Amino acid sequence: MPFPEAARVVYKKNPLDRVICQLHFPPILRIESESPSPFQEAIRISFPMYAERTGFRIDLELSAKQKPPIGTFLSPPMVSPNKIYEFSTEDGSWKISLTRTFLAITTTNYKRWSDFKEHLKGPFNALIQTYSPAFFTRVALRYVDVFNRSVLGLGGTNWNELFKPFVLGLLSSPFAANVKNFESMYEISLSDNESIARIVTSFVQHIPTKEQCLRIDGNFFSPRRKDLKNAVEQLDFLNVRAFRLIQWIMEERLHNAMEPQEIEESISRD
Repeated sequence: MPFPEAARVVYKKNPLDRVICQLHFPPILRIESESPSPFQEAIRISFPMYAERTGFRIDLELSAKQKPPIGTFLSPPMVSPNKIYEFSTEDGSWKISLTRTFLAITTTNYKRWSDFKEHLKGPFNALIQTYSPAFFTRVALRYVDVFNRSVLGLGGTNWNELFKPFVLGLLSSPFAANVKNFESMYEISLSDNESIARIVTSFVQHIPTKEQCLRIDGNFFSPRRKDLKNAVEQLDFLNVRAFRLIQWIMEERLHNAMEPQEIEESISRD
């Protein structure tokens, strides 16, 4: 079932903080060993700004089969430097990240799914034409919502009037006022029997006003191999589930406060 169907809408007061799409592929060493100028040329008109930095990946986890016997001395964890090439719009609201193992697009100015896919199209085609990944090992779509009650005209409203109790845990109990910190995480298998929704709910603070807000971080991903031609179709599938999730967990009062407007688009998380 996850998650029930719902009427598609655009929210005038959209709580989205950012949306991130990641396409992982087997390592392509050429991305790190040479300048990404051909890739840049393909997207430079839309993403004219460029930066380069180094990220670090620390390999700490061992699977059950890899765990050594008790008493065995372990060598220090492996630290792997990774080049990250970043291409962004002039105002910084859209950013492309390219490494030897993934392509990502991030925006803080999400409007509609069709608009997001249009921004993804150029970098996606540039990746295929420039580096020819064999396939994708993981396709992921992440929506980070931050619900600020004052911004929505709901200042002073209890969280249990805005969200379903199964999302809030003790925040929906008589002891809600005594809860000073809150975080929960669920992983839910989706209807295609391969994709997963990882939902992390937590308190965050709006720094200027110090107001308590609720962040819902939904990471929807398929961890299985995907042919290049099937990646966008998989993203469409994940997008629909993300939209259904946010509709499913909200009470009608919150839904109305966000000023929904119905649309006829066939696929949306707007």
